[in-house]
Amino acid sequence: MWLMLTTLVFLAVCFLAYANGANDNFKGVASLFGSRTCGYRTAITWATVTTLAGSLTAMSVAQALLRKFSGAGLVPGALTASPQFVLAVALGAGATVILAALLGFPISTTHGLVGALLGAGLVAVGGQVNFAVLGRTFVAPLLLSPLLAVVVGAVVYLLFRYARLRLGITKEMCVCAGVEQQVIPLAQPNGVFAAQTLPTLSVAVDNPAACVQRYAGSVLGVNAGRLLDALHFLSAGAVSFARGLNDTPKIAALLLVAPAFNVRWGLFAAAAAMAIGGLLNARAVAETMSHKLTDMNPGQGFAANLSTALLVTTASVHGLPVSTTHVSVGSLLGMGGVTRQAKWKPVFGVLASWVITLPCAAGVAALMYWLVSACS
Repeated sequence: MWLMLTTLVFLAVCFLAYANGANDNFKGVASLFGSRTCGYRTAITWATVTTLAGSLTAMSVAQALLRKFSGAGLVPGALTASPQFVLAVALGAGATVILAALLGFPISTTHGLVGALLGAGLVAVGGQVNFAVLGRTFVAPLLLSPLLAVVVGAVVYLLFRYARLRLGITKEMCVCAGVEQQVIPLAQPNGVFAAQTLPTLSVAVDNPAACVQRYAGSVLGVNAGRLLDALHFLSAGAVSFARGLNDTPKIAALLLVAPAFNVRWGLFAAAAAMAIGGLLNARAVAETMSHKLTDMNPGQGFAANLSTALLVTTASVHGLPVSTTHVSVGSLLGMGGVTRQAKWKPVFGVLASWVITLPCAAGVAALMYWLVSACS
C-alpha cells in the first residue's frame, strides 16, 4: 500500500510540474513574441532551454524553498509526512493550474500550492492550520510582489528611455510598399466598358501595434537594434532561468514525504515534466501574455523582462515564495502604464483569475484528500 501511494504521489507531482510548465514556461519570453522580436516556436524553445537550466541549478541553491513548500509550519509535521495529504495537494494544485493554462489565464502555481495546502489541511486537521504562518510566509510576499513589480517595471523602463534619448538613439518604423494588380475599367469605342488589369503602387497602412518598431543609431559602435535584440533574448532567458530556479523546488518539495526517495531525482523529474508541459500546452497563455495585456516594442519588452529577472532571482536567493506570474504581469503593466498601452479589460480578467486560484485549489485539494482518505 505504501509503495502504491508513493508511486501515485510521484505521478501527481509530475502532473503538477507539467501543468506548471504549460502555464508558466512562456511568461519569461512573452515580450519576445509580443514585440515581434521572434516567432512563437523560437520563443518557446528558448524558454524551455533556459527554464530547464534554472531547474537543474535549483538542485544546489534553493534549499529554503524546499523546506517551505513541504508544508512544514503551515500544518502539523505529521501531516506533511502523509502520502494521502501530499497526493491531495499535488492533484488540487495541478488540476487548477492546467485548467487555467488551457483557458489562457496566466495564474500562479505558488498560489495554487498554497491553496491546496490550506484546503487539504483544513479537511485533515481543521483548526490546527497555522494561519499566522500562512499570512507571514506565503500571502505577504505574494501580495507584495506584483505591486513591487509594477513600480520596478515602470522605473526601469523610464531609466532605459532616458538613456536611449541621451545616447541619441531614435525609433524607426517599417513601411511596407509594393506593387499589386488592380482591375481598372476602360471605355471602348463602341461605348462598352472592358476591364483591364494594371500594376499599381500600394502602401500598407495599419495601426502602430501592427508595425515593427526598431531603433536607429549605435552604442559603442554596435547597431542599437541588434544590440537590443541580443539583450532582449538574454533578459528573457534570465527570467526563464529565474522561474525554473524558483518554481522547481516548490513542486519537488512535495516528494519529501518519502524519505527514501532521492530528492535530486525528484527535482530532475519535475524539471523534465515542466519542459514538456511548456512545449505542448503553452500556446493559450502565450497569446494572453504577449498580445492581450499590453502592446510593446523590443525596448519596452526588454525593460519589463529585466525587472522580472531581478525580482524573481532576488526572491529565490532569499527563499521568498514570490509568484513569477505576478511579477511578470506586474512588470508588463508597469511598463504598459507608463507608455499608456496597457489593455485594462483583459487585465481585469487575469486579476480575477488570481483571486479565484486559491479557493479553487483549496476546494479541489479538500475533495481529493477526502476521497483518498476514504479509499485508504
